[in-house]
Amino acid sequence: MKRILVAGISGAGKTTMDQAVAARLHLPFHEMDSLKFTGPDWATGPDFVEQVAAIAVRPGWIIDSLGYPEVRDLLWEHADTVIWLDYPRAVVMPRILRRSLRRTLFRERIFGGNVETVSDWFRRDHPAWWAWSQHATRRAEIERRTRDPRFAPLHVLRFPSPRSAEEWLRQV
Repeated sequence: MKRILVAGISGAGKTTMDQAVAARLHLPFHEMDSLKFTGPDWATGPDFVEQVAAIAVRPGWIIDSLGYPEVRDLLWEHADTVIWLDYPRAVVMPRILRRSLRRTLFRERIFGGNVETVSDWFRRDHPAWWAWSQHATRRAEIERRTRDPRFAPLHVLRFPSPRSAEEWLRQV
């Protein structure tokens, strides 16, 4: 495991898993949303694709994402391992709600200096709404990719629960 993607829906704990695995394996950790959203109003950096491409060819990395569409295949073609946090809605929804509530109440600055606001909660792309509405779609996309012959060399570790992921992590 040298080039690792941690995939799953928002709220699954991808960033937490990435940081834990990166520390154990001494790999550089890259937060996909920080790479993509570099400016106010969720602006995408002009060199986003080039930046991800430069990371993808390095000998070792871990990224907390399935990958945005413009870099998804690039990442999957260069990865050697996918850690899939395949958790049910009942697990991810309380997590995403707590995280977004904390970010909103405390005006936490995230990716590119942006903050989640109360009005954001009424937008379809808010993390809570997105996680709810896209849960099955994201799961199907990851499932399809894990069965795609193009990505057959990938080692896929699929965890259906936080407990199974924690047990594995203790052995890393």
